[in-house]
Amino acid sequence: MALGNHSTITEFLLLGLSADPNIRALLFVLFLGIYLLTIMENLMLLLVIRADSCLHTPMYFFLSHLSFADLCFSSVIVPKMLENLLSQRKTISLEGCLAQVFFVFVTAGTEACLLSGMAYDRHAAICRPLLYGQIMGKQLYMHLVWGSWGLGFLDALINVLLAVNMVFCEAKIIHHYSYEMPSLLPLSCSDISRSLIPLLCSTLLHGLGNFLLVFLSYTHIISNILGISSTSGRSKAFSTCSAHLTAVTLYYGSGLLRHLMPNSGSPIELIFSVQYTVVTPMLNSLIYSLKNKEVNGERSLRDSSDLPQLHKGQARWKRPAFTEGRREPGDPEPSVPVTPQPRGACACSALHAAPTALP
Repeated sequence: MALGNHSTITEFLLLGLSADPNIRALLFVLFLGIYLLTIMENLMLLLVIRADSCLHTPMYFFLSHLSFADLCFSSVIVPKMLENLLSQRKTISLEGCLAQVFFVFVTAGTEACLLSGMAYDRHAAICRPLLYGQIMGKQLYMHLVWGSWGLGFLDALINVLLAVNMVFCEAKIIHHYSYEMPSLLPLSCSDISRSLIPLLCSTLLHGLGNFLLVFLSYTHIISNILGISSTSGRSKAFSTCSAHLTAVTLYYGSGLLRHLMPNSGSPIELIFSVQYTVVTPMLNSLIYSLKNKEVNGERSLRDSSDLPQLHKGQARWKRPAFTEGRREPGDPEPSVPVTPQPRGACACSALHAAPTALP
C-alpha cells in the first residue's frame, strides 16, 4: 500500500479493559493480587525443586523451566497492564511494543515446546516404565529443554525482525490491554505479507505441531492405561499425568480461543485473553503444587510399607522395624533380610526413582 503523505506513527494507544475509573481500580487490585501470587508460587516451586535432591528428576527439571517460563510470561504482560490501569495516558513506543511482542513469542513458544517434552516424559513413564531410566537420560531431557528455549527465541527473532520493517500511519489505537503481533498487523499501512506468512507458519509449526505431539502422546498413554486390569493401577497411572494434562488443557484451550477470535476488543475476547496471559501462569504452579502434595506426600506415605509414618511431626517406622537385631515379641522371623537404612538417607528417594511396571 502506498504511504503517500501519511505521517508515520511512533507510539500506540491501548484502550485497555475498561474506561470506568472505579472498575479500573478494582481490576488493578485483582490483577496485582494474581501477579504477586504468580510470582510467589513459581519462585517457591523453583526453590523447592532446587533445594530437594529427591526432585532432581526429568519431570521436575521440565517443571522448573515451565515455572520460569510462566514467571517471565506473566512479567512481560501484567506490569504494563497494571501501569495502564492507573495511568490516564496509556501509550507505548513502537520499540517498546516490539520488545513486548518479542518476549511474548519467546515465553509462549518455549512453554508450548516444554509441554510437549513433558508429554513425552509421561509417555515414557507410563508406556515404557521398565525402560524409563534409559529413555529419559540426562542428555535427552537437557536437549529437549534447551531446545525448547532455542526454538522459542528463534521464532521470536524471525517474526520481530520482519515486523521492524512495517510502517504504521494514522491508526494507532489497539483495542486490547497488551501488545501482540495479531493486534499490530491490522494497523500497518505497508505490505504485511512478509510478516503475515512467517507468523502463520510459526503458528502452525510451533503451536499446532507441539499440540499434535501432545495429542499423540496422550492417545497412546490413555490406550495403555485402559489396558491395565486393576482399578488401582489405572488410578495411579492417571494420577501420574493428571497435573500435566490439566496444564495442557488450560494452555492450549485458552490460547486457541484467544487467537481464533478476531481482534475486536470484545468482552469475550478480553476474557479469554486474560485467562491465557494472566490466569494460566498462576494456575500451572498451583496445579503442580497440589499434585506434589497429594500424590508424592500423603498418598505415597500411606500406601508404602517401607516409608515413615508422620505423626505430630515425628517419624516412626511401620513394623517390622528397620533396626538390625531388633524385633517385637511374637513377631515371625523375616523371610527376607532387611538392610538398615543409613543415617541421613533421603526417605523420599523411592518416590522419584524410575517408574516400575504398573499392575
